[in-house]
Amino acid sequence: MRASPWVLAVLVVLAPVACRRSENAAAPPPKVAVARPVSREIVEWDEYTGRLQALESVEVRARVGGYLQSIHFADGAIVKEGDLLFVIDPRPYEAVLKHAQADVDLAESRLDQAKREIARAERLSMGQKAISTEEAERRAATLRGAEASVAGARATVDAAALDVEFTHVVSPITGRVGRHLVDEGNLVIGGPPNATLLTTVVSLDPIHCYFDADERSVLKYLRLGQTGERPSSRDVNNPVEVGLADETGFPHKGWMDFVDNQLDPGTGTMIGRAMIPNPDRLLTPGLFVRVRLVGSARHPAILLPDEAIATDLDQKFVWVVDAQNHAQYRRVTVGSLHEGLRIVRDGIGPDDRVVVAGIQRVRNGIEVAPEERAIETTPPPATVGGG
Repeated sequence: MRASPWVLAVLVVLAPVACRRSENAAAPPPKVAVARPVSREIVEWDEYTGRLQALESVEVRARVGGYLQSIHFADGAIVKEGDLLFVIDPRPYEAVLKHAQADVDLAESRLDQAKREIARAERLSMGQKAISTEEAERRAATLRGAEASVAGARATVDAAALDVEFTHVVSPITGRVGRHLVDEGNLVIGGPPNATLLTTVVSLDPIHCYFDADERSVLKYLRLGQTGERPSSRDVNNPVEVGLADETGFPHKGWMDFVDNQLDPGTGTMIGRAMIPNPDRLLTPGLFVRVRLVGSARHPAILLPDEAIATDLDQKFVWVVDAQNHAQYRRVTVGSLHEGLRIVRDGIGPDDRVVVAGIQRVRNGIEVAPEERAIETTPPPATVGGG
């Protein structure tokens, strides 16, 4: 008996569906890589953006006026404290010094004369009483005046000698000098308020690193200090690590040495400062750096690679494989990165098998073919205490 046309049409439509169902039923479970989370005692580090600044930065200005006679450094060189930088023509000041020294000689000769006269008056008064009281007092006053003249003349000599000394401009600190801002032969103005700026010198080793901590971080540090989990950086030189823009990690070690006394009301941040040794002078004032400092006490933590953590709208989750190799959806709360792995604060335990590769093939409740894999870790960095 021949089938009706509509029966044939239904069979034609249903045949591919049945074939697909048969193929799906026969498909093997998807292969995924699973690993147990890394369980480790860690110290969390908080990261910020900082800027390097010299401990000492000095504007070298002329203390006396005159013509700039010579320059004694190469622009940008390293100089030591006391090194000669500039010479201002000293001849006018040397002439003033000689004149002041001559005034000292004159004042001292008058003092000697006054002393002889007072000595003669004392002999006459004691022996023959041949000098009046008024004359004796006059000679004593002359002596005191001569002594004051000598003291004033010597003070003038000291001032003139200082001016001669100031014609030789030396570096006030050890560090790197900038370029010279005045060429030889130019007239410079000395002393306040318009002293000529000649150059600048900044210290390099050690160097300061300034950064801004947000309000929530500041509150966290305060509460950690109150509970004793992490001492305050006001009381202890907590370790700090710094990395430059072209560096991997944080190779430069230092310590906290200052925390400001209030938050900036405009930005809601507080300034912190770290001291960083800089023996190779690679750290240069003005550079931006990545900064991290201790942000917690040592505590046990669960760590996973970021590749194992997916996002569902604003919620983080992972796939966990149970004993029957079925995938389970687990919401997790994550923290910061630690040595390349993400801190998982809750949602999984150290014995869970978490899908770390192939998560795009996983659906809730399906059976998977897990392949055990170990999570690669890096050794924890050595922490550095302050001194």
